[in-house]
Amino acid sequence: MKIVKKESNIIDTHAHLNFPDYGEDFDDVLMRAQEAGVEYIINVGVDVESSKISIELANHHKQIYASVGIHPNEASNVSEEDVSQLGFLAKQNKVVAIGETGLDYYRDRSKKDHQKRLFLQHIELALREKLPVIVHNRDASEDCLEVLRPYKDKVKGVIHCFSGSEENAKEFLDLGFHISFAGPVTFPKATTLREVVKAVPVEKLLLETDCPFLSPQPKRGKRNEPSYLKHTIPVFAELHKLSIEDIKRITTLNAKNLFGIGITKAKGEIAYVIRNSLYLNITNRCPNKCVFCSRETSPYVKGHYLGLEKEPTTEELIKAIGDPSGYDEVVFCGFGEPTERLDVLKSVAGYLKENGAVVRLDTNGLGDLINGMPICEELKGLIDTICISLNTNIEEEYQKLCNSSFDGKAYPSLISFIKSAKEYIPDVLISIVSVPGVDIESCRKIAEELGVRFRVREYDNVG
Repeated sequence: MKIVKKESNIIDTHAHLNFPDYGEDFDDVLMRAQEAGVEYIINVGVDVESSKISIELANHHKQIYASVGIHPNEASNVSEEDVSQLGFLAKQNKVVAIGETGLDYYRDRSKKDHQKRLFLQHIELALREKLPVIVHNRDASEDCLEVLRPYKDKVKGVIHCFSGSEENAKEFLDLGFHISFAGPVTFPKATTLREVVKAVPVEKLLLETDCPFLSPQPKRGKRNEPSYLKHTIPVFAELHKLSIEDIKRITTLNAKNLFGIGITKAKGEIAYVIRNSLYLNITNRCPNKCVFCSRETSPYVKGHYLGLEKEPTTEELIKAIGDPSGYDEVVFCGFGEPTERLDVLKSVAGYLKENGAVVRLDTNGLGDLINGMPICEELKGLIDTICISLNTNIEEEYQKLCNSSFDGKAYPSLISFIKSAKEYIPDVLISIVSVPGVDIESCRKIAEELGVRFRVREYDNVG
């Protein structure tokens, strides 16, 4: 049988369960959240009193964490005592963020300069307490960006319930922020908002309800609650061309890392699923240290931790695979160069072919140098598709991008490897990463001249 894993839990990163809307069925709301797989809920304060209640809820319910802040709509009514109280509350147990804070020019309930001053006070508090900020931004993107720009690489956080433009989203991302979207992303006419979602890397995406507000389309007009995340997740999956399980796993990891909750030591996976493809992580060794590879800085791919303490044996890999026939394909990829372990690669690929799998090998194309001999003929009958990283059309540029331990030998051997692969493997694909400055069309021409397929991989989008 194919790998069956327990479904990932999810995190509602923005809720207001302290609001009167939940006065009669609070416990039932929490129970429905648990049944829907909501592992944690961050209850967000909008003033001093609601921040205190958020902390109380967090202390009484393992499932809940708190954020403390004063909504920008209250900025013109805030006293120095309120700001002082916020500083005290920020130090309390289970407080994981500062906010919500930010700017709201839609309702115009407080003067803009008062909002900006309060926003800055929240940011400075977040810096002192080493906590992320939850930013409210409504019709105020340019001023929000102006406030946040000086804090690039100093403060982290999330722009919650995002409703701005794609250009604004990209700048918030560049400042290091995550972005979350609530129920409106499911509305039939929200096509522009969904285009923005596609522009946000899934590794920077968070789930939120903003309950009791902004219910998703199937519950539109009704009170929102954390369990309704099940209605927004499929939209994110469709937009990012991932599975529902992928979105759950990735956004949960994002939230845990940002807010520092539920963190456990990760164990390197040797077989992991993205969409309906099974990936095999057989080594972390690689002769290249590519500038776009996160192997040494953040060994995660689509929420899977791939840092290996030891390399798996053939037997361990086969056991982890089980019956591979239900997958669209099985891919030798991971966070290293699979041809570093040619014998294991061949043995496992043999098992896969015997059991009806479609097999792909993702490689840097330096297998001949790694093994000291031509290897493509040995892959005949074992590999259906081989994807070879070309990365550039210029030999000198290759070394700058890939920092190969083979130095000047690397690029000529790579080109030779592509030609050899054509003789023995049915489907040959060469790829590049869209690193700024790389001449994509010249690389495409190389593929045409060699008679192989060509693919451009998105920069900073692994997996």
